[in-house]
Amino acid sequence: MGKRPVTLFTGQWADLTFDTVCQKAAAFGYDGLELATWGDHMEVGKAASDPAYVKAHLATLKKYKLKSWAIGSHLIGQCVTSRYDPRYDGFMPAALKGRGVDAMQKWASEEMLVVAKAAKAMGIKVVTGFTGSPIWNYWYSFPQTSQQQVDDAFKEVVDKWTPILDAFDQNGVKFALEVHPTEIAFDFYSTEKLLKAFGYRETFGLNFDPSHLLWQGVNPALFVREFGSRIYHVHVKDAQVTLDGRAGILGGHIEFGDTRRGWNFCSPGHGGVNFDAIVRELNAINYDGPLSVEWEDSGMDREFGASEACEFVRKFDYPASNVAFDDALRKD
Repeated sequence: MGKRPVTLFTGQWADLTFDTVCQKAAAFGYDGLELATWGDHMEVGKAASDPAYVKAHLATLKKYKLKSWAIGSHLIGQCVTSRYDPRYDGFMPAALKGRGVDAMQKWASEEMLVVAKAAKAMGIKVVTGFTGSPIWNYWYSFPQTSQQQVDDAFKEVVDKWTPILDAFDQNGVKFALEVHPTEIAFDFYSTEKLLKAFGYRETFGLNFDPSHLLWQGVNPALFVREFGSRIYHVHVKDAQVTLDGRAGILGGHIEFGDTRRGWNFCSPGHGGVNFDAIVRELNAINYDGPLSVEWEDSGMDREFGASEACEFVRKFDYPASNVAFDDALRKD
């Protein structure tokens, strides 16, 4: 297994033009980009319908010696099964603002079909993203959440995502859910339950992001070991857990970056994620896809962090051995 490509997820750089983010990523040392479907980095409607748009986009990547192995559809996917609240207005077209859950879910479900076509047009085989959840606000069982409510929610997610996954199949693209709070699958057991609910459908896999597991107390390396065959894409993101007797794991309604919080996202290598253990597990499952830096650190300059993160990933990413270390002792 050779070195895996190191990419930069553009979701946190959507304030920059596509050309600018390409220029910066190349200067930082990245091999490519995971293209977010917000900003102008991947306009899926144009990519799905306009060969000239695709040609120009690919030409810009080539200009900076970059490639793309994945499209990130997190904001669209989040709206497929979630319940509407005003925070979702920023994810949708302005005409849908305030129109409620039905309009939101209809738009998102139709837009995910377009995402599949856009990925095919771009020659991309994996779309990362969220599914949303009908019951995220039920995660704490008061008032009491019944098992029937949970089971019904998983069934709703399967029912609403099955036509989308059918379209992904038709376009030769896989969907990789980022296991994440606010999603129907947010930890080990909810992931296990969701994969089973989909009948372990091959089209539906995972975008592994260790940072969201760490602060919940889940061992990211064991997650890779258990779900390795379903991991279609990998995010490199870190988190600091700094419980001090005052701060709680739920964040206290304190903004990200505030050092009083019990945990914060941070630049890779500056937190508690054991990336060495993760790369060993990735080697064990023969994962050879991108290692995509999702850079989120409110306490560090963005460009310094992205550049340093690229160097960090290249240092921890090493190939598996093809010999036992003590083979040289054998005499036969």
